[in-house]
Amino acid sequence: MMLAWLATMAMAAQADRVPRETLGVFDGWGAFRDASPRRCYAIAAPVRRARSGAFGSVAFWPGEGIGQQLHIRLSRARTPRARVTLAIGARRFALVAGPRDAWAPDPATDRAIVAAMRGSRSMSVETIAANGAPFADVYALAGAATAIDAAGVACAR
Repeated sequence: MMLAWLATMAMAAQADRVPRETLGVFDGWGAFRDASPRRCYAIAAPVRRARSGAFGSVAFWPGEGIGQQLHIRLSRARTPRARVTLAIGARRFALVAGPRDAWAPDPATDRAIVAAMRGSRSMSVETIAANGAPFADVYALAGAATAIDAAGVACAR
């Protein structure tokens, strides 16, 4: 429960201070709904959380026609040319990234990532930090499927 709270606080620091509705906390994942702009999302902090604001989320933006969109906030800035790879079980996904954020390159990859998350115990996001050191942010996936489903249902209403 504390894990979801910390992840929520990280997301709140980025948002426009919009009131959010808690849909539920499911193991290490929380599900939330924002009224404006209308969006629902599942979110978690990495297993080894630092005061970095790192989180992983899967969001639904019904007004934009977007569903199951992955967003990763990295625990530290990456070097500009470093690849960002999401590993879930035996699957590897190349992500597109900015200095501290990463996303799936397209909706089909978002859907494949969410499907992989449903059947796995953990996922890791790997890249090279701005200082040249490799790092990985690891997320437990217990509760992720339920949180994603809760977010999807909330935005379908």
